[in-house]
Amino acid sequence: MEIPLTRRELDAMQVLWDRSSGTVAEVREHIETEDALAYTTVLTVLRVLERKGLVRHEAFRKAYRYYPKVSRADVRRGVLARLIRDLYGGQPDALLEDLLERYPVLPKVLERMRRVLDKR
Repeated sequence: MEIPLTRRELDAMQVLWDRSSGTVAEVREHIETEDALAYTTVLTVLRVLERKGLVRHEAFRKAYRYYPKVSRADVRRGVLARLIRDLYGGQPDALLEDLLERYPVLPKVLERMRRVLDKR
């Protein structure tokens, strides 16, 4: 499932995934950005996510409570598939090489990766 998200949309989804749900005020409070976002900005982002079918809302006291409709794993898989297709010409091994060359990997993680590769 390929789900294109803007940076702000992803920020809001991170809060909803971490907290399971949130009102606009709660998402605004917990969103990690360099500058504080206006309430109306967060509301707009959540409404866009709802139009995209990624969140739903329920009435909660005098506010709406938003809930994620897609999992973090689904979004990761979609973003990864797009990344591999668009930037690596459909070659996942090129992405893996880039990751291993550019980022330090602990020996225990490399061992776990070897086991996964051996299964394939």
